[in-house]
Parts: sequence; C-alpha cells; structure tokens
Amino acid sequence: MGSNYPPETNTVLSNVDPMKRPFGRLKSDAGAALLLALWALFLLSAMVIAWALNINSRLAVSSNANRVLEAEAMASSGADVALSREISPSSPNLHRQMGAGESYDVQITGECGRLNLNFLTQGEDPNKLRILRQYLNLKGVDLNDLDVMMDSLLDWVSPTKGLQHLNACPESDVYHPAHAPLTAVDELKKICGWAEFTSKPGWDEDFTVVGSCGAIDLAYASRDVLRALGIPDDFVDRFLQLRQGPDGIDGTADDAQMDQQTAFAMLGLNTAQLQQIGLQNPVVFKSPNAVFRILSAGKSGNVTRSVEMVVQKQVLGVGHPQVFSWKEL
Repeated sequence: MGSNYPPETNTVLSNVDPMKRPFGRLKSDAGAALLLALWALFLLSAMVIAWALNINSRLAVSSNANRVLEAEAMASSGADVALSREISPSSPNLHRQMGAGESYDVQITGECGRLNLNFLTQGEDPNKLRILRQYLNLKGVDLNDLDVMMDSLLDWVSPTKGLQHLNACPESDVYHPAHAPLTAVDELKKICGWAEFTSKPGWDEDFTVVGSCGAIDLAYASRDVLRALGIPDDFVDRFLQLRQGPDGIDGTADDAQMDQQTAFAMLGLNTAQLQQIGLQNPVVFKSPNAVFRILSAGKSGNVTRSVEMVVQKQVLGVGHPQVFSWKEL
C-alpha cells in the first residue's frame, strides 16, 4: 500500500473490498438519491396532471349544465311568448336569436285538427266511428285487428260495466277497462289490441282528448285525417297546397286566407254531401275554441331542450290561458 504506512496497516488495507470503501459508498448513495428524486418527480407530475384533468372535467360538466339550463330557459321563454293572445302561428316573434348562441323557435298548430277520440266514440255514432276506422285503415291496420281495437276502445270508454262488445277483449284479473272517457292519448297503450299500433313512431300525432275539441278543424287537419273523412286524394292535395302556401308549411305568412265556405268548396264538400256522408257535425274550419299545441325548442350552443304544451287561449283577453298539458322533451 505504500512505504508511508506501517506493515500492519498495509496488510489491513489490502484486505478491504474496493466497493466497500468510503468513496464507493458515496457513489451508491448518490445513485439511490437520484432514483428517489426521479420517482418523486414522476409522482408529483402524475398528481399535477390528474388534478388538471379533474379541473378540466369539472369545468366541462359545469359548462354543459349551464348550457342545459340556458336551453331550458330559452324553451320556456318561447312558450311564454306563444301564450300571448296576440301571437299567431305566423308571428315572427316565435323565432328569436338572443346573444351569440341562445335562441328559441316555436311552432303553433291547432289541436282541434286532430281526431278527438272521446268525441268520435261518444254515443257510438256510426258516422263518427267510421272516420276513426278509416283513419286506422289508412295507417295499415288489418281488418281483424281493427275490429278488436275498435270494440276494445268502445268497451274502455263505455260507462256500462259488464256489457262487452263483440270483438272486445274480455275483462280479467289483469285487464280492467276504465269505463270512462280517455284522460290522455297515451292511455290507448293500455287498451287491448292497441299495443302494436302504439309502438310505432309518431302514432299519436293525429289524436287528442282535449274536451274543447269536438268537430275536426280542417284548417289544421293532416292529410291522413282529411282522407279519413272520405275526401278524395286529389281534393285533399289541392286543398293542402292552397292552405300551406308556396313554402308547403302550415302557419306561415304565405298561407292562403280562406273562410269555411271556401274551404268546403276546395274539398268538394257541400251541404247535401255533408249530410249524405254524415259529416255535417264532425267538421269545421277555423274553430273558435282557439286550442293550440305549442312546441318551443330552446337552444344554447349545441344543447337543445324543448317544451310541448296544449293550451286554450283566451280569445277576448279575459283571464289566463288554460293549460291542458305540459311536457318537457
């Protein structure tokens, strides 16, 4: 080990492992400290990234919640505007852009243009029942299924218990007809024989149960409703073309202005024909009841919320509108 150390010292030092000497131990400790520091830095980075992602997720959720709230407010604002007595289906106030991304669009249609199921089944008038049967036939309902559907419906709304129509499903422990007028169109889903029909998209678009609607309002009736009245297709198409105007949409400024006499003439209906086919009472043009279905769609950014309601406006401006139904879509 060198002449500067005694022989005993040289012997001891020569037997020491170089890796176990103080300098080697310092290098090992420094490497371990570096790995520990890198591991701590990795954990800290992961925690910072996770925190940032969590904050970003919370901001996105909060932003979307605000958008939903704003869209609902826009839809409610449009519905509130539509309730005004002065607002007509063609009013420009039904379409409004507010701010950069908020807006509402409202559609108003006459509820009495639909088939009132309670009105058509009341008293089991053959002329009125024929309208409903013809409508279901136009929708592709098989004759055998049609008999079951009609008789089961009549049993359901009939106030007399125990008196069953020929093709109606019998009452049982699991099937109990209400024996009362329908309170909602969706109640048809509970009636025997109607399950398949009510499972189709848009099946309820031509039905209503609002008591203020009786006679079918030709000013708002759909093509299938008009055809169900027994009116030939060419008369129906000509009438709709005139009623909807050049844009083909009801309730816009270009719609033709007609009175009841003109509308009946366009459809090929006169007093004698109406009496002959039993349509004298079930039809009218521009019903004075002023019952409307209002669909208001509010939008905020890419979020849309809608409100649908059926109301009767106060024509003379006395009192508040009567709301028959309110539904958020």
